Amino acid sequence: MLVRRIARPLLASSFIYGGIDTLRNPQTRVPGAAPIVEQITDVAEKQLPVQVSRDVEQWVKIDAAVKVAAGSLFALGKFPRLSALLLTGSIVPTTLAGHRFWEHDNPKERFGQLSHFLKNLGLLGGLLIAAVDTEGKPSVGWWAKRTAASAAAAAEASYERASKKAAKAQKRAAKQAKKIKS
Repeated sequence: MLVRRIARPLLASSFIYGGIDTLRNPQTRVPGAAPIVEQITDVAEKQLPVQVSRDVEQWVKIDAAVKVAAGSLFALGKFPRLSALLLTGSIVPTTLAGHRFWEHDNPKERFGQLSHFLKNLGLLGGLLIAAVDTEGKPSVGWWAKRTAASAAAAAEASYERASKKAAKAQKRAAKQAKKIKS
């Protein structure tokens, strides 16, 4: 559909541009990302059996690379649902790290951060819609329900045929038993 071909690159553009900018200058994002990376690594270390890197710049670069790669795939319409999910997972920590409007006392700074926060929420909404967009094709859930219903109907029909065969066999056995007695 034409709308998807236009909308996907538009939605992806801010992720691609922001990711490239961050890859070129990751140091500008490190201070804002530090508290979020610390929280994530603390939780990960408790739940994962491996050592998780605490290098904030490395995490910022990884996030930027995800934005560029997933944004490019999304813009090109390649794996759109998966790339939308990856961008969704990337925008949440980015928004929490970069637009902490509640920490600003200056009304102008607060308004600017709040505007960016709300813009990112809008992007998140678009990504969520894109992540569940099946492009008019049946979803996995629909296929699963259809397949389960078909399997249940086939099993029931098979059971009925087997029951009829068993009843016929039982009647034949009863007739033969009568013949033998007589």
